Amino acid sequence: MNKEATNIPEFLKEMLKNQYGEKITKEIIEGYKIERPVTFRANTLKVAVVEIENKLKELGIEFEKVPWSKETFIIENCTEKEIENLEMYKNGEIYLQSLSSMLPPIILGAKENIDILDMCAAPGGKTTQLAALTQNNAHITACEMNNIRLERLKYNIEKQGATSIYIMQIDSRKIDDFFSFDQILLDAPCSRKWNTKYK
Repeated sequence: MNKEATNIPEFLKEMLKNQYGEKITKEIIEGYKIERPVTFRANTLKVAVVEIENKLKELGIEFEKVPWSKETFIIENCTEKEIENLEMYKNGEIYLQSLSSMLPPIILGAKENIDILDMCAAPGGKTTQLAALTQNNAHITACEMNNIRLERLKYNIEKQGATSIYIMQIDSRKIDDFFSFDQILLDAPCSRKWNTKYK
């Protein structure tokens, strides 16, 4: 069970009830209690998917694939901490990422040789996924305004071998009109804490 689920603040419960009603709010809270599975994607900038499959089998790690992404693995008998201790994680061949987080770059349908703006890029999961989906052949501009998050973004981009990304420390809402993009990815921070800290 997700321990944080028992600490959902009352104001948030009330907001959910006002927006979705009692029944759906209850379903949302119950869903939040479910432990999220350990999931990652193979980083195809560094390794073929079949190589990751073979390594997992050698290590006795049980996995399941998802039908909408050949790079994605659901791990059945390991914790995230155990995955983080694997060499394939340390060298950037895999990237721990939730299934919901993997969907936006896939839905975006990024192609090679286009200009993409990632408006809230840190820590870099979706940004590096875009680079992998386009095999480092798209022009990706990644924006992040917070210093600490920016360093995390830089670290992940380098670790993943994503060479097609240009990083800007800026509020992407204020980016110069000089820039032009074919596609924009926005996974907007939504918590009160973020809005207070960065407004």
